Amino acid sequence: MSNNSEQFHTLLNRQTDRLKSYQFAVRITEQGSVVSIGDGIAWISGLPSATMDEVLNFEDGSQGMVFDLTPKLVGVVLLYETDTLTAGMSVHVTGHRLSIPVGDSLIGRIIDPLGSPLDNLPEPEQSRRQDLESASPSIIARDFVHKPLYTGCKIIDTMMPIGKGQRQLLIGDEGLGRSSIAIDTVLNQAGKNVYCVYVLIGQKLSTIINSIDILRRHNALEYTTVVVAEASALPGLQYIAPFSGCSIAEFWMNNGQDTLVIYDDLSTHAKTYRELSLLLRRPPGREAYPGDIFSVHARLLERSTMLNTAHGGGSMTAFPIVVTNQGEIASYIPTNLISITDGQIYFASELFAAGFRPAIDIAHSVSRIGGKAQHPHIKAEAGRMKLDYLQFLELEVFTRFGAKVEASIETAIQRGRLLREVLKQEQLNPLSVEFQMAWLVAFNEGLLDHENLEAIPQLLNWLSQCVQQSELDLNSERNLWIKAIINWLQQFNRTNHE
Repeated sequence: MSNNSEQFHTLLNRQTDRLKSYQFAVRITEQGSVVSIGDGIAWISGLPSATMDEVLNFEDGSQGMVFDLTPKLVGVVLLYETDTLTAGMSVHVTGHRLSIPVGDSLIGRIIDPLGSPLDNLPEPEQSRRQDLESASPSIIARDFVHKPLYTGCKIIDTMMPIGKGQRQLLIGDEGLGRSSIAIDTVLNQAGKNVYCVYVLIGQKLSTIINSIDILRRHNALEYTTVVVAEASALPGLQYIAPFSGCSIAEFWMNNGQDTLVIYDDLSTHAKTYRELSLLLRRPPGREAYPGDIFSVHARLLERSTMLNTAHGGGSMTAFPIVVTNQGEIASYIPTNLISITDGQIYFASELFAAGFRPAIDIAHSVSRIGGKAQHPHIKAEAGRMKLDYLQFLELEVFTRFGAKVEASIETAIQRGRLLREVLKQEQLNPLSVEFQMAWLVAFNEGLLDHENLEAIPQLLNWLSQCVQQSELDLNSERNLWIKAIINWLQQFNRTNHE
């Protein structure tokens, strides 16, 4: 009884305080009404002051965002929908735009695009919030890309290096390993003081669970936030998912932190945007996409950059992923993203079918600005190696017809086949940059020329272990690397013969 009495007196005091502070005045509130609802959108009447991207609250607790304005109706995409939402319900404007909680409390968390937890843990602390839509950093706030971001992939780190603040597109057909490279890159950031944000857009639940399980098993969630909008989620959630991930990473970048954000994938995001636009009766353009699809992806990816020291020196590196159909790299959405990003890594189905993993087509892949962030010793070694490989790709065509070739050409072809074997790499096996230096020097010096192709994987594993145990680094003299590698190879051959 005493508890009930205390609660009663508490409520009575609150009401008394409200009455004392009440001021008699005319209050005008704007209230709309749901005209129709379906397929994740709603049409609202009676909200003349509603603005684009404004959040609306529905009478039943549902939530939406203004997506289209007409003379009489407001088009809204639903972000949260209850089972009781129906036509005739009242709708109220909020006067604010979408935002998401940001900060270190999100590290290790799995959330939806609105910031709600999906990992059965308490709500993240909301001491700070960040708007989903914000202007990209100004030109005077940006710096040149000059710090490397290592993926742990031999092909990428040597021949198409990536710098912090770069936007590198991963492009190719389904099932060729684009997401695997993205996950490997996240795994390789362990201990490198890089916060990662992995955005899963419209993926199957089984794919989402598998990706999160990999990150958890390799302890990558210790520095990673996962934003999930699965295939069964409302189209509005799938649309805002990449902007949510970008806002989380952007907060860290503005506070001087290096970040990496993965958008998996923007093809699904483009299709979702097309679906919403057609339902809201926007004029369709090429392939039925609305005319501003380029602008949507541009304003998302332009927020990734390297800030100068006057603005904190943080960076946001972006890995947007896009799907092609039968390798058609010149289709609409891929070409849009290629023109926005700073390079692309192209995955070829022919290489995948031939057993070359990762199936990266070097001839169609490029990193336009990453070379400026590459360590000069790696850059010098990789330049020699890449020329040998490109020459091999041209010469190998002649061997298919059984043509006789000169001894020098035969040697180049043999070295090319050796290099192709060296460049193969297993999934979930990111490699250190010191190991990259070791195998580059070994190949360029011809120290691997007499090794059997079948023994290359075992030899590389041995080399990786030796590098981990040595004190050599990228700044060590090349002669020291050569002496150490010769010694390691001799030990390997003695061990095998024994």
